[in-house]
Amino acid sequence: MIKLCVVTGNRAEYGLLKPVLDRVGQDPDFKLQIIVTGSHLDTRYGHGCVDMENNGITIDEKIEMNLASDTSLGICKSMGLEMISLSEAYQRLKPDMVLLLGDRYEIFAAASAAVICNIPIAHIHGGEITRGAYDDSLRHAISKMSYLHFTSTMEYRKRVIQLGEAPDRVYWVGALGIENIKTMKLLTRQELEEKLRISLIPPIALVTFHPATLEQESPSEQFKPLEDALLHFPNLFVVFTKSNSDNGGNRINEMINAYASRNPDMSAVFPSLGSLNYLSLMNCCQAVIGNSSSGILEAPFFKVPSVNIGNRQAGRIAPASVISCGYSVNEIVTAIQKALSFERYQEEAPNPYEGMETSKQIVSVIKQTFKKGIQLEKHFYDVEWRL
Repeated sequence: MIKLCVVTGNRAEYGLLKPVLDRVGQDPDFKLQIIVTGSHLDTRYGHGCVDMENNGITIDEKIEMNLASDTSLGICKSMGLEMISLSEAYQRLKPDMVLLLGDRYEIFAAASAAVICNIPIAHIHGGEITRGAYDDSLRHAISKMSYLHFTSTMEYRKRVIQLGEAPDRVYWVGALGIENIKTMKLLTRQELEEKLRISLIPPIALVTFHPATLEQESPSEQFKPLEDALLHFPNLFVVFTKSNSDNGGNRINEMINAYASRNPDMSAVFPSLGSLNYLSLMNCCQAVIGNSSSGILEAPFFKVPSVNIGNRQAGRIAPASVISCGYSVNEIVTAIQKALSFERYQEEAPNPYEGMETSKQIVSVIKQTFKKGIQLEKHFYDVEWRL
């Protein structure tokens, strides 16, 4: 039996991992172990571990990180605390492999501890580029620490190989977020209204804005133009999901709360919606606005136009329905107007992130890898250059 340990630190990555968790939990060849950390254990960000346990998920370890400070110093200290506790959790659980998704600092700490503990890592969503955040560097570092790689597009697979990872351990499987959409029974607008206790009268915009941690502007300077731009659309009902725990995320959340208090009839705020509510709302809205990866990966599958603000996602492959703009109020207003000018984008080009049974492929590859045997010593794969 393969003891597969999944570490999750925030709402978005857990939602993406859910189909993998379900498959592993039902497979007699696996023993699923779950470690939660980061914002899952913080009421300011939705306290996701409570929802997980209410949905029947068994959590093996809870790793407190003390996210009271969202400064650079505070986050670095939190990462150190997480590594100490994770190494102890790995010692207790003795997993055969750690499965990680994404690029956040919580996941970087989980990967670092696993490497030192000689536990092989399987990494999902490597090879991507997001130039506006330090997550970009963390993602590539996690790839270098990982043994297996599952990328969302073929271009990203090539990039992981370019990092020196052996091609026979790098698999293009598509994005788990697309699989979630295809397999999940989404809620209707009426069901959402009853569940969220809000009135969803079109036009509706789903807004998620996170700090772009490599930008010179402060988080409040990044968010203020979006706040001002939304005031140009008095008939637009805005549903905010709060920022994550990156540097300055608390300040953005304060501004979101203030905006909603000034516009109570045309806005609603949620610390976290969960995958079902979030995707169902995305399917009902007329535009997705902000700088979250969901506007680039998931929204185009619904043929919902998305406004991508600033450089946080710069470098990521973007389907034609993504309207990118800068931080100025005029640019954001123009982009929102363009997004609201049609109900559903009619582009017929295939979605570059769509795969076939992504979670099934991931579980199958992990199983086959253990059958062949794992050698932790990795050789750097040199790409043949033609200059």
